[in-house]
Amino acid sequence: MSENCYRRRRWLGAGLAVPLAGLQPWQARAQASWPSKPVRILVGFTPGGVPDIAARVLSQRLTESWRQPIIVENRLGAGSNVAAQAAALAAPDGHTLLSVSSAHAVAPAIQAHLSFDPIKDFAPITLTATGPALVIVAPDLPVKTMDDLIRLARARPGEFNFASAGVGSGAHFAVELLRSQTGIELVHVPFKGIPEALNETIAGRTHLFMSPYASAINLVRQGKARAIAVTSTARMSDMPDLPTVSESGAPGYRWVFWYGLLAPARTPVGIIDRIQADVAGVLAQPEVRERFRSLGTEAITSTPAEFGRLIADEVESFTRLARQGNIKAD
Repeated sequence: MSENCYRRRRWLGAGLAVPLAGLQPWQARAQASWPSKPVRILVGFTPGGVPDIAARVLSQRLTESWRQPIIVENRLGAGSNVAAQAAALAAPDGHTLLSVSSAHAVAPAIQAHLSFDPIKDFAPITLTATGPALVIVAPDLPVKTMDDLIRLARARPGEFNFASAGVGSGAHFAVELLRSQTGIELVHVPFKGIPEALNETIAGRTHLFMSPYASAINLVRQGKARAIAVTSTARMSDMPDLPTVSESGAPGYRWVFWYGLLAPARTPVGIIDRIQADVAGVLAQPEVRERFRSLGTEAITSTPAEFGRLIADEVESFTRLARQGNIKAD
């Protein structure tokens, strides 16, 4: 995610939530009585990842104030698109939400025929967290810094590979951004998910993996994985000796995974605002912030409009990178 994603300000062309004056009678009734039944939070990823943890933290903290059960459903498949399609088709009444990651903005960049539109079919609610990646390298790769890695890759183009959690995954695009900024050539080796890519790199069967911080930090602390840099703009407080990519080989490089909450398009704005305010209250709690911090992420909130602009900017950025690297879904 580029630095200017937060700074750029442009309104989306389509209305993603229904203003009060535009409510149909059924929508007005739904807004007044919301929530009137259990709320589902769909997650397109396996349990244990940040989108799943964010959904479960919110479900635990909001059940009492909403006075309804909040059910987290993991719907796996198609790089989180199965869950997204289900959410897009759900009634726009605030009882079905979607916990997403940066992958939500990747889908249109690499797939020509999606069954949903990641912008028009959803009402953004808020960001929930952001977190960098750790640059994990094979134990026998003769590099200690990003500068070493870049020099080696330039000297021996195409001889080294990088793992990812699949074509078009965040880890794939993180390396594609590095490639576009440094001109290095690396061979892409996609796997089914983060655990497989991480394990293969730790075992030395692949050379590099840009792992979400939360997925690799404990292995790095235990000495089981070797990290040479972090992709944030500043060093992480819990690993102050680990340099950033930008300061150790690729000036200006920054990559951040983001996570957030969406509702189906045309969900009444009053419901969107209620959810955003309640989620912001949860994410401001010290114990919740510490829970996210332990995962190498930062609990963060935004307005619905800010989150919508971020998604639109990210779709544009990912599409540009996909064209440059000829990245297409299998």
